[in-house]
Amino acid sequence: MFSILMGVALKSTAILAAAWLIAFMLRKRSAAARHLVWTAGAVAVLTLPILSVSLPALHVPGTNAFLAASSNIVFQAIGSSQQTSPAQRADTSFRTSGPDLPTQWRPDWKTGLLSLWLAGSLLALAQMLFACAGIWRVRRRAKPFADRELSSALTQSLGIRHPVDVLESGTGSMPMTFGILRSAVFMPSDAGTWSRERRRIVLLHELAHVRRGDVATHLLARAALAVYWWNPLAWKAWREFLKERERATDDLVLNAGARASEYADHLLDVARTMRSAAGVGCAAVAMARRSQLEGRLMAILDAGVNRKAPGRASALVAGLLAVAMVAPFAAVQAQESQTQQDGIPADIDAAIRAAHAQKNFRMLEDAAAAAAQQRKYDIAQRLLEAALTIRGEDSGQQSVEYGVGLMKLGDLERKRNRFPAAEAFDSRAIRLLGDRPEAAAALLHLGIAALRARDFPRAFDSFEHAQRVDPAHAGEALMWMAVTRERAGGIDEAETFFKQALGLQDPGSLQAATTMRVYAQFLRGQSRGDEAAELEKRAGAAQTRVPPANPKHSEGAYKMGGPGLTPPSVLFKIEPEYSEEARVAKLAGTVVVGAEIGPDGVAHNIHILRPLGVGLDEKAMEAIQQWRFKPGMKDGQPVTVVVNIEVNFRLL
Repeated sequence: MFSILMGVALKSTAILAAAWLIAFMLRKRSAAARHLVWTAGAVAVLTLPILSVSLPALHVPGTNAFLAASSNIVFQAIGSSQQTSPAQRADTSFRTSGPDLPTQWRPDWKTGLLSLWLAGSLLALAQMLFACAGIWRVRRRAKPFADRELSSALTQSLGIRHPVDVLESGTGSMPMTFGILRSAVFMPSDAGTWSRERRRIVLLHELAHVRRGDVATHLLARAALAVYWWNPLAWKAWREFLKERERATDDLVLNAGARASEYADHLLDVARTMRSAAGVGCAAVAMARRSQLEGRLMAILDAGVNRKAPGRASALVAGLLAVAMVAPFAAVQAQESQTQQDGIPADIDAAIRAAHAQKNFRMLEDAAAAAAQQRKYDIAQRLLEAALTIRGEDSGQQSVEYGVGLMKLGDLERKRNRFPAAEAFDSRAIRLLGDRPEAAAALLHLGIAALRARDFPRAFDSFEHAQRVDPAHAGEALMWMAVTRERAGGIDEAETFFKQALGLQDPGSLQAATTMRVYAQFLRGQSRGDEAAELEKRAGAAQTRVPPANPKHSEGAYKMGGPGLTPPSVLFKIEPEYSEEARVAKLAGTVVVGAEIGPDGVAHNIHILRPLGVGLDEKAMEAIQQWRFKPGMKDGQPVTVVVNIEVNFRLL
């Protein structure tokens, strides 16, 4: 949402600047022509947010955008490992995040900025609604204007074919016009004391507003100002809109036969003696504003001014043209730099300073996650250490927040194969978190580390502790308790824990599928092959029920098998490594990964289509990130192609 609205803000500024430039170029033309420009600009900026979110992003035509990924496997890879090789270290991407930490909500600067924009717009729109309601109340109480003969004659002379209510408002009130479907002109109740010529001039002016449809365009331009109230160009556009509208109306009155000198005298006297009701100016069209009077009088008395008025349909045509012209502009999406697109700040030091100023550790942790995914571990470590410092300054170094930050550093150390350092971070985190649910993920990691070292009592205690502190991790903890008992020789107790784990887990979940596969390995070790085969069948069914990632493919991405398309081919690849958790659990299976092979020969938009869990999904994606391809070709040009890659993990 922030990106969309910032794009709207920039595009609206460009549109208003273009309107100002066009109006300047038309300075020798009539005021009515310039008013059309500002009206079209208001239509354009009002429709811009709607078009920006409803239109598809503008891209080069003739591509297979929005095509679904092929279900056929294009490439294959094999990850293998010895069942018992504790000395062999592998990256560990095991899911370590516990439940979200319940912290006090604090809005970041983006939320604050959007809230301020919305609040200002709602306030301005509410002001318009109150003004409309006030005028409707005046209209219901108003009496018909006494000089009906004059109003009827002027209405006919201006070619107004629909009925117009000419009403009397309070004494000394400013003449004004209101209403779209049924127009109303408000004259002061003391207008009967005026000369007939003044009544004719003032009424002619207000009916000219009706003839031009100025109330509708007034509300439209005021709504545009309400939406973009923060933009100085929007206020400039509003003032120019009002100025050109009144001058265009003056031109229509002069074209109807009024003498310029007399009209100027009446206008000056009305502006000097009449007053507008407070707050109605944002909903009704008043005859005179003192701030614009000098320029209007000079234009009225200038015989060389162009006073040609466009036809009736000009405003509608201008609005439609504005929408048609702004639509492609609205569809253009901002092109982020690759660094920003990948989620890593271009200037790490500046990002850290900004996060400290805002006390926003989450922005650094999000960037660290993106850096770790790209194997830029040094950058990720800097960002996480800075985020931990902010957590400590904000909540204290003995707080739950600080403990969660330590766990994130432990996760990064496991990705870097630095297991002792990871265990140290998790141990510190547990000391701070105690029996809180957030400690469960760190306890599971420490238990796996102890299991790998064949320290079965410590491993079991860690898993049991994780089960106790967080019911959400209970099924996973019970599975690892079963593995621990199996390795320690407690076969009957191990099977009991496997069954308890499956009893707690959703049968259609990935975690249940993982437990079934590990349980099946246990059953095969007990020479119970038929039961193991049935469990593996259930695990495969559960795995296929896990909703796959459904990312939006890049604009112009081609589906495999399209006409005239040469598929990409692998130039260099590395086989995925086994995760330490999967090795300890003796888990094997297949991960299906979706990706886009770009013209640069690199896999982008990598996502899991069929997961396996226990860190193997992440291992598959990490390996594919390092592959290099000969790109697919279409009409002799390299193009982006959607592919699926099957990664088989097996224990030797």
